[in-house]
Amino acid sequence: MFGFLNVYKPVGKTSHDVVAVLRRVTKIKQIGHTGTLDPFAEGVLPICIGKATRLIEYLNDEKAYAGTVLLGKSTTTYDIEGEVVNTSDKTVSLDEIETALNKFKGDIEQLPPIYSAIKVQGKKLYEYAREGKEVKIEPRRVNIKEIKVLNFDKENRLLELYIACSKGTYIRSIANDLGEELGTYGHLVKLVRVQAGNFGVNEAIKLEELNSVEKVRENLISPLKYLDYQQYNLNDEEFEKVSHGNQIFAQQPLNDGTIVLVRDSELVAIAECSAGKIKCSKVFI
Repeated sequence: MFGFLNVYKPVGKTSHDVVAVLRRVTKIKQIGHTGTLDPFAEGVLPICIGKATRLIEYLNDEKAYAGTVLLGKSTTTYDIEGEVVNTSDKTVSLDEIETALNKFKGDIEQLPPIYSAIKVQGKKLYEYAREGKEVKIEPRRVNIKEIKVLNFDKENRLLELYIACSKGTYIRSIANDLGEELGTYGHLVKLVRVQAGNFGVNEAIKLEELNSVEKVRENLISPLKYLDYQQYNLNDEEFEKVSHGNQIFAQQPLNDGTIVLVRDSELVAIAECSAGKIKCSKVFI
C-alpha cells in the first residue's frame, strides 16, 4: 500500500494515536503523519502510508486554522488545558481587535509556549515546565500569511480567527500574545486545522470511518496529486535506467530543481535536474 490519506483528527486523540489506529487496521508499520496537532485540536492530518513516508519532506507545509480565543483570561499552556494565571474585565471592540491583528501579519518573532515539545539542551520544554524549572526560550521567526476575524461574540468574549501561516507557527502563542496586545489576556479554547499544504478539511475523512483495509484503500490518494513539482514521463529505456538508480538526460526542456519521474501515471522517483541531467534522489519501485 502506497499513498496519502487526508484524515480528520478528532478531539482527544494525539497525532500518534491516529497513526497507531491505522497501523492496527492495515497491519502496516510504515505509516507517518505531517504536522502534529495537540489533543484538544482537531482537523486535517495528512497521513503517509508505506513508501509515501519518504515523501514527507516534499509536501507543501503551509497551514491554515480556525481558532477560537477566549478573551479575559490567560493560562499556563496558552490554551484550554492550562491553569488560569491572569484575568481581566477589560472589554474590547472589533475595531481594536482588527487593529491589533495588524501586528501579527507577515514575518514575526514568536515565543513558543513553555508547554510545548520543542527541545532545549536535549530536553522538551514541557518537561522543564512540569519540574517548575525556568529555561530561556529563543523566539522563532514564522510567517503569518493571513489573519482575520471570522466571528466576534462580544458578550461572551469569544473571538474566532482564520490564520494561514508557515510551518512551526503556534496558534496558542498568537492567542496569548493577542490577549496581551489588547490588554485583556486570552487563551485558545478551540482549534481546527482547515488546511495542511494541499490537504483541505472539506475532503478529509473521519478517523472512525477508516475501520478496514478496504476503507483505507478506497480513500488512498496518489502521491502525484499533492506533489507540486514538474513531472517528467519516462520512456522504456529511461525507466530501466531509473529503476536501477542511474542518471538520465532529459529529452525535453526542464527547469533545474526537484522533479517527479512518472511512468504510466504512477510515481517512479523523485529526482534533481541540473542542465538537463536527471539524478534520482529517491526511487519508489
